[in-house]
Amino acid sequence: MDMKYHLLVIDDDNRLRRLLKKYLSENGFQISEAANANETKQLLQLFQFSLLIMDVMMPGQNGQDLTKELRQTGYDVPILMLTAMGDIDNRISGLEAGADDYLAKPFEPKELLLRINNILKRQRIEETPTEIYFGDCCYNPRNAQLTMNGEPVILTSAEQELLKIMVQKAGQTVTREELASLVGTDNERAVDVQITRLRKKIETDIKKPLCIQTVRGQGYILVLK
Repeated sequence: MDMKYHLLVIDDDNRLRRLLKKYLSENGFQISEAANANETKQLLQLFQFSLLIMDVMMPGQNGQDLTKELRQTGYDVPILMLTAMGDIDNRISGLEAGADDYLAKPFEPKELLLRINNILKRQRIEETPTEIYFGDCCYNPRNAQLTMNGEPVILTSAEQELLKIMVQKAGQTVTREELASLVGTDNERAVDVQITRLRKKIETDIKKPLCIQTVRGQGYILVLK
């Protein structure tokens, strides 16, 4: 995983929770556990989760009712529902309550992992801004299109990769060594050359760059509007 996603596993089956925690932790996730709706609500006050994995059949408030309540209060973190009831009516009920996906027990752990990753991938795409502005430029990270004063800017593949990295780390100083590593070279001088070429395409004054600025003795920083 490219970041430490924090998942909440909600199930009254202690054995299943432990197994899921072990398996998902081994696959790079941070895992918290809850056995019922009350424990879930307490943890939601303490942590910001990336995804809830919620059993439907729980003592007290069941998973569908809890999901519906969370959605009504504006809680928009993705929810993957687990249940032994795999018929179409229950799946529809879960989705109508606000679940993002539904997996019937028993299930293969690999299928659960695949569904989790697909949900998180969709979430990343939805959260990706459609336009990022710097200087006289506008960059769309979804299709990697760059324009300057409304006109398309043609970039080489190397320049595209470099700009992509700088956009992802906008506002942060990125060292020459780190840039070299991320673009797949051990030659920091090659990075400097690519930065110069990129500046010629996006800067109004190459001698006084406003977008990609040099941080003396460290590296470069992309300054957004």
